[in-house]
Amino acid sequence: MKVSGFTFIRNAILYDYPIVEAINSILPICDEFIVAVGQSEDQTIELIQSINSPKIKIIETLWDDSLRAGGRVLALETDKAFAAIASDSDWCFYIQGDECVHEKYLPIIKESMELNLPNKKVEGLLFNYLHFYGSYDFIGTARKWYRNEIRIIRNNKNISSFRDAQGFRIDNRKLNVKKIAAAVYHYGWVKPRKTTSKSRNF
Repeated sequence: MKVSGFTFIRNAILYDYPIVEAINSILPICDEFIVAVGQSEDQTIELIQSINSPKIKIIETLWDDSLRAGGRVLALETDKAFAAIASDSDWCFYIQGDECVHEKYLPIIKESMELNLPNKKVEGLLFNYLHFYGSYDFIGTARKWYRNEIRIIRNNKNISSFRDAQGFRIDNRKLNVKKIAAAVYHYGWVKPRKTTSKSRNF
């Protein structure tokens, strides 16, 4: 079983994204990791290059800022990273720049990928979400917070990122997924409101 991680990022230092922590949180169970680095106003590409792993593969991209409304540009950047994944990979593990996976979940995630690999009807794996809000001491639980999302998908290039890169679709339909006993920690709203504009400034 071969697993590829993938993500996108821009202006990670300027907007204080924990992108290195995000990548490192799932890197142990990935055989390669594609990072689409958008043209930045800071040293984002040097930051990604500083990750000491031969698994990291950087592709440099140029964002179409005319598509920022509704977050469409985020989906397109996700698709660029996904397209660069090796053709022989089985599963593709997506993580955003303000997310992390606790190490305690890695064995569960790997086992879930292995168990579901033979069942081609399963197109993705669904994770629980914990949204930290305001500080690391509070979690958003109201209905406005999405509680589950797909973060592992088959290496099927008919799959594409959906809307503002929150999820995935295939031929405009929802994926057939299995929910697994693992969570993604989302930190995009931890900082004071004056800096949370970073949620649209990857």
